Amino acid sequence: MRAEIDDLIARIRSLEGELENRLAERRRAFGYRMRQGRIVISRRVRKRQQALKIGLHRYLLASGVMAVLTAPFIYIVVLPIAALDAFASLYQSICFRVYGLARVRRRDYVVFDRHKLPYLNVIQKLNCLYCAYANGVLAYVAEIASRTEQYWCPIKHAARVTGTHRRYDGFLEYGDVADYPEGLEGQRQKLKQELEAGKAKTPPEGGA
Repeated sequence: MRAEIDDLIARIRSLEGELENRLAERRRAFGYRMRQGRIVISRRVRKRQQALKIGLHRYLLASGVMAVLTAPFIYIVVLPIAALDAFASLYQSICFRVYGLARVRRRDYVVFDRHKLPYLNVIQKLNCLYCAYANGVLAYVAEIASRTEQYWCPIKHAARVTGTHRRYDGFLEYGDVADYPEGLEGQRQKLKQELEAGKAKTPPEGGA
């Protein structure tokens, strides 16, 4: 049974990789590409998109009074999110070193690029920056939490849980006490292997 579950997880990961390749092809069809980590939009596409930009006055009128009035309640949430960002970063910086775990790379989750789209006005760009930060931090913290859970309590719930993280499917089965002692250590070793794999991919100082 365990081998079948591992095989299904591997197949899911393979399909996720195939999906990402297909999405990359679709993005290229929209007239932009990535070059050395930077977005490059063709001049033709940029000019066409700028022509579709909605002016601020028309945008605010279309948004409605209630959207404008509720905006401060949305933006104020950035304060607890920033605090969560800081504390989670501090936590993994200290504790993951002690546990011997690979630290989560924040830049893989908090990505700012949508504000560069030519068809967005200033307010829309600000909204995109805010959403990228808020959702990126939540995903970043969720990954930190998932590694913590795998280290300390990698056991599935008895009930079906909605929105589980990517590590959850590999956790120990609920009530499988016979597999628990060795399984717990096995889960920790998997995490430590991620750290070693990360070191192997990182070139030495002065390397290419």
